[in-house]
Amino acid sequence: MSEPKGTVPSDLLADAVAELYEADPDNFTERRQELVTSAREAGQTAVAKQIAGLRKPTRSAWVVNRLVHADPRVASRLAALAAELHDEPSMDGTRIRELTAARGRLVDELTRQALQVSDLPAPPAALREEVTATLDAAIADPEVAANLGTLVRAAHWAGFGLAPGAAPSAAPPPARTQKAAKPEPAEPAAERDRRRQEKIQLAERAVAEAGQAADSANEAEQDLEDTVRHLEAELADARQRLAEARRQSYRAESRQRRATAELGRLRE
Repeated sequence: MSEPKGTVPSDLLADAVAELYEADPDNFTERRQELVTSAREAGQTAVAKQIAGLRKPTRSAWVVNRLVHADPRVASRLAALAAELHDEPSMDGTRIRELTAARGRLVDELTRQALQVSDLPAPPAALREEVTATLDAAIADPEVAANLGTLVRAAHWAGFGLAPGAAPSAAPPPARTQKAAKPEPAEPAAERDRRRQEKIQLAERAVAEAGQAADSANEAEQDLEDTVRHLEAELADARQRLAEARRQSYRAESRQRRATAELGRLRE
């Protein structure tokens, strides 16, 4: 079935991306397949292939994505602060300290907001740290900022200020003058086409294999993230039970001492 006249195929892809990266990642794989099937049934095989290539986000990446979808101002607020930090080399020490403090406040505020939006009032420490690191990286790294809303994994920025890519780049060095190469013998057009098709097929196979490997890696990362979250929850519960056991032990020892003292008095 062909695309109805007047519709835009990319809308189907955009809607799928918005839905998949805002919804709980636990349902990502199943819902992605449903959207792929719908696109194929609509005659949009190219769009279906693009949807199939979308990667499942980790839990921390999803928390940031959901925040961006829930509050469209997030990206602009991060971008505005990044623009101010862009002028860091020309600032005095006082202004740098002010912007550094503003950066910390904004990241902390958005981290809390992201966890609230995702209904995670008491998240594992590792997840909170990854959300904070990703929001901080979005200020420093334009590539991270450009992918807000469709992040696949948490991001980290270990440098200071903005990423090198955010600063104006130097002019490229002048090209070297090269001697004209001697013309090679003409190759039959059919043979060139055959070799080109072989290379295309090899490249497509490599892309498919890389996609499968990325899917497997993302699934493994998600599983490990879930495992860490569960273990942290179990550890917190175990610590509470340990504290209660210690209180009960202290009370029992106190009762034992009082009973022993009372017994001693009665025997006198």
